[in-house]
Amino acid sequence: MLHAWSRAFFNRLAGSSTIKRLASRYGMKQPGGFARRFVAGETLEEAIAAARAVEQRGMMTTLNYLGERVQSAAAAQAATREYLAVVETVLAAGIGRNLSVKLTQLGLETDRTACTANLKQVLDAAERAQCFIRIDMENSTCTDATLDILEAVWQDGYRNVGVVLQSYLYRSESDVRRVSRLGARIRLVKGAYMEPKTIAYQRKADVDASFVRLMRVLLTESVYPAIATHDRRMIDATYAFAAERGLPPDGFEFQLLYGVRRDLQAAVRDMGSRLRIYMPFGREWFPYFMRRLGERPANVLFVVRSLSER
Repeated sequence: MLHAWSRAFFNRLAGSSTIKRLASRYGMKQPGGFARRFVAGETLEEAIAAARAVEQRGMMTTLNYLGERVQSAAAAQAATREYLAVVETVLAAGIGRNLSVKLTQLGLETDRTACTANLKQVLDAAERAQCFIRIDMENSTCTDATLDILEAVWQDGYRNVGVVLQSYLYRSESDVRRVSRLGARIRLVKGAYMEPKTIAYQRKADVDASFVRLMRVLLTESVYPAIATHDRRMIDATYAFAAERGLPPDGFEFQLLYGVRRDLQAAVRDMGSRLRIYMPFGREWFPYFMRRLGERPANVLFVVRSLSER
């Protein structure tokens, strides 16, 4: 119940322009900004430096240029140009070529056709750079369109693209099988948005049970799945199922968020698993940051301590 309340509270705060304005004064200040624990920087240069440090610790990375729900064609085109620059810069920097992108950032809510065209521009540049693009899943109003666009670009021959699916949605088992049949790679997460009980599990135990069911489907039916969780029980369940089925350790990877459960990151790495760290960056960090607080109350305590030390 506390988890549901926390997520609801911080999702509401994520939409507050007043709190965003106040947080921006200190959140990413250098040094000591409280959001820097969870955001890899406001600039691409900062993010690349952070990614190098992560890779030096034996982990892989995926960069995400923060931004979502743009409301104009011009803003969507600007975000597309930013991603083209990210692909080029990542290639030149020599870090892992793996990026995550939100379709509402590329114009999904303003012009679906233009959004698809923008995505194809990014995929074309990424293909030339041998870079993989993961389409992040947003709230449930975007699920159908996101999967339809994934199928459309796949049918047009793009293979350097995958998607995220969320275990708290009732529909996700069907979606996992749909994308697995397609052949695209899936990242499984629990889900961070507020969704009504008509379409999503509300109890943590039910979300967890769904996560385990979907993980098992992924490890037996999909191509190189990514299991994204900070819940040690879910990680142990994945290990146990993989061992039971005799699955090779290079047949899947774990993914964790930058700055969250660093102890668990080290433990997963030290067990010899493939581990990728999701590294968001950019000036539009506030909504992402608030969702991270809502997901895990311990993150709130970290922020309170950092503010009390000023």
